[in-house]
Amino acid sequence: MTRKRAGVLVSVAVVAAAGLGAGVAIATTSGGAPARTSATASSPYGPGYSWYHSMMGGYLGGTSMMGAPGGYAWMMGAAGYRWMTGGTRAPAWMRGEQLPAAMMGTATDPGQVMGQLWANAPGPQVSPAQVTALGSQAPAGARIDRAANTITFTTGSVRLAAVASPAGGPDETFRIAGLVNPTITVPAGARVSVQVINADPDTAHGLVITASGGRPSWMPMMTSRPAFAGSALWFLGNPTAAGMHAGTLTFTATTPGTYHYLCPVPGHAQKGMTGAFTVTPS
Repeated sequence: MTRKRAGVLVSVAVVAAAGLGAGVAIATTSGGAPARTSATASSPYGPGYSWYHSMMGGYLGGTSMMGAPGGYAWMMGAAGYRWMTGGTRAPAWMRGEQLPAAMMGTATDPGQVMGQLWANAPGPQVSPAQVTALGSQAPAGARIDRAANTITFTTGSVRLAAVASPAGGPDETFRIAGLVNPTITVPAGARVSVQVINADPDTAHGLVITASGGRPSWMPMMTSRPAFAGSALWFLGNPTAAGMHAGTLTFTATTPGTYHYLCPVPGHAQKGMTGAFTVTPS
């Protein structure tokens, strides 16, 4: 990822569900292109969708993207909401379906586009000072081997923080307990909670535990899905003056094996934003 502001042709910062910032999955349907239907603000997706719908509705017509030739009016509805935010599946733009050209502008990295669009999304935000502390904090109950770049848990409760692309470290990496992309080992049956923080100033990032092996593909979510129920936080927007976006994914490491955690935003895992996640027999 290059440190350049995306040339986005839209002036509105749309937001996803409040649950996006909290790492909560929302329901989704098939992976095909969404039907171009309208929707009311009353929705099972909660107040986050109502906010999204209200904001997008204010940009129907005129010269905004919503009134562009070809029509993107469907994006303010429930179908567009699911297409953009995903849920139990990755968002469509992470699975190879193209973002509308009016949104991409001159950008080639969809992560830059989504990072800017979701910069003002609702949800928890933390200060730079808090992020610095969390990125170097040793998790309770963990044995850290800095020479081997490993973090090993033997407890049934695992809590840690993962900072995406933090200042002062290698770009396109995670910092966990002061280590860069460490191997994380937990016992089978452990309840795992990972607080994910996007410290990158101009690109969206997320974190997913997958069963994929070898070199990740450009679109990793086209070839693998989350390894455990709840082990995905698809993306967080760019930091703002209010702080850096944070979300928490929580899951049970049910099956022993070797997995990987990675950023699911296209191209990021391939550039090095990934590490091993091992579940040992209890």
